Amino acid sequence: MNTFIKKLCSCWACTKIWRNVLLVVDGTKRHYLNLKKRIVSGVQPTGLIHLGNYLGAIKNWIRLQDTYETFFFIVDLHAITLPYDAQQLPRSTRDTAAIYLACGVDPSKASVFVQSHVRAHVELMWLLSSATPIGWLNRMIQFKEKSRKAGDENVGVALLTYPVLMAADILLYQSDFVPVGEDQKQHLELTRELAERVNYLYGGRKWKKLGGRGGSIFKVPEPLIPPAGARIMSLTDGLSKMSKSAPSDQSRINLLDSKDVIANKIKRCKTDSFPGMEFDNPERPECNNLLSIYQLVTGKTKQEVAEECRDMNWGTFKLVLTDALVDHLHPIQVRYEEIVSDASYLDGVLAEGARKAADVADVTVNNVYQAMGFLRR
Repeated sequence: MNTFIKKLCSCWACTKIWRNVLLVVDGTKRHYLNLKKRIVSGVQPTGLIHLGNYLGAIKNWIRLQDTYETFFFIVDLHAITLPYDAQQLPRSTRDTAAIYLACGVDPSKASVFVQSHVRAHVELMWLLSSATPIGWLNRMIQFKEKSRKAGDENVGVALLTYPVLMAADILLYQSDFVPVGEDQKQHLELTRELAERVNYLYGGRKWKKLGGRGGSIFKVPEPLIPPAGARIMSLTDGLSKMSKSAPSDQSRINLLDSKDVIANKIKRCKTDSFPGMEFDNPERPECNNLLSIYQLVTGKTKQEVAEECRDMNWGTFKLVLTDALVDHLHPIQVRYEEIVSDASYLDGVLAEGARKAADVADVTVNNVYQAMGFLRR
């Protein structure tokens, strides 16, 4: 084994970011470790991308794309599970893609595409639906919450079955890891259970008899939960997650908010009557949230922020936080305007990303058709 391969083996042993690949050279089988582990993630194009989406997901993608093989897509199929504006959806989808790129997602490192542009997502969802017990879907917390708010007559079947589509999104790409927040862990667990169920029902010897290779149809993905920023809370309620669906825009900082809007939202955000600033006091959720945001946008350590802000009053800290947010978001906003003004560039990125994604997804969905006994095309 040459020095390069030894270095790869050492890297894999330490970080587990490499996959085994079988190469045949001069008729001899040789195992090399030369493919990165794979990650897939996406954001819905509903509402405006806010600070919680960015700090909890997109900002972490920037780091991951240098280490893993990454697929980042705009999950427009998920966006229709609740009432939506059909005329606004295309623009929201393009805006979301532009924000991905403006935040630093690099199309030379990551595949950036629109979910509906890769038809295998819908095909695999239907195939997986046949193997998904209805009881698994009935226990999904988000379905219960959203259907209760909307009412039975306003809830489509897609709201119940969208976790199966989410599973298809992940399993299509034989993902090793999925970046998730705490609120998405239940959906990932369903994905893992579904992968294991399909592997049991159709994999192993049954699949091999049909000409399949290997024993498992799907890789069972693992969660990848960021150490910080996985859950940014509302500006109006430190116990609720920052959300696009919250009725008040005051509850969130949108990535494209102007300097004056950001200043106004921070000025009016909920605080408390305790003196000074501190992390991790359960009686001060808003204080902990705002300090965490400041830490993440400045890149400082938790200890540095705690020492810097310990003796500040709320008025002083809000001014410091506002300046930090404006400084951090300004380059993103400038880059966003450049991208949306060049439609051909954005279209090219999405088309190339969809092509790369389809190359991987089609292999998986064809294997599933084969394993489930369908007549080959």
